[in-house]
Order: sequence, then C-alpha cells, then structure tokens
Amino acid sequence: MSSSPNRLLATVLGAVYLLVGLAGFVVTSGVGFAATEGENLLLFEVNPLHNVVHLGIGAALLLASRSVSAAKAVNVTVGAVYLLVGVVGLFLVGTAANIIALNGADNVLHLGSAILLLGVGLAADKQAAPRAATA
Repeated sequence: MSSSPNRLLATVLGAVYLLVGLAGFVVTSGVGFAATEGENLLLFEVNPLHNVVHLGIGAALLLASRSVSAAKAVNVTVGAVYLLVGVVGLFLVGTAANIIALNGADNVLHLGSAILLLGVGLAADKQAAPRAATA
C-alpha cells in the first residue's frame, strides 16, 4: 500500500472521514436530520445527514483502498464531488437549501480535500507507457 499514493490517501482519508462521521453523531443529538444549521464539530458545522455523507465517503474510500485502480477511480470521483460541494457550498451557507449544514470551514475543508484527492488521483500511479518496437 505504501508504494501507491492513491491507496495510501484513500486509506487515510477514508479512516478520517469515517471517524468524523461517527464523532458527528456525538454532537448532533437533537438536531434535525437535514437541518440547515447543525452543531459544531471542532470548526465544522454538521447535522445527521452530513454525518451520514461522511460515513459513506469514508467507507467508499476505505473499500477502494484495496486496489490501485479502485483507489485511483474513487479518489478522482470523490475529489470531483468535493470540488462541486466546495464551490456550491459557498452559495448555500445561510439559505434553506443548505441541507447538510455547511459553513465556511466546511467549504475550505471540502475544497482542500478535492485538491488533494484530484491531484493524487490524476497524477499518481500512472502506468508506464509501453515502448514502441523499433525495427
């Protein structure tokens, strides 16, 4: 696993997002499932739906970490989704459409995760191109 940046990143971020999802349920007791405002987990605002999303992302990353190709594909996919969430989240804070209780810190974290996942997913673990036979 340590020889594959994609597998390593999927393992580490998968574990982190699973733990964040579980910890989120500790602080969101009494918060509506898709409430537009949640409770703070460190700097990040979460509600139960946000916690479920973190658990799903964490599980997907951990499951994908079992092979290089799966880790690469899931890293790119999750990175693209987080890029979208990070950008759209900038416009959702303070609106009724903010069903996962995003705040500014969440948006920064999601954009940072997107850059890391997309960077590693697209740049690392490239297969060497076969050499053309010369006559």
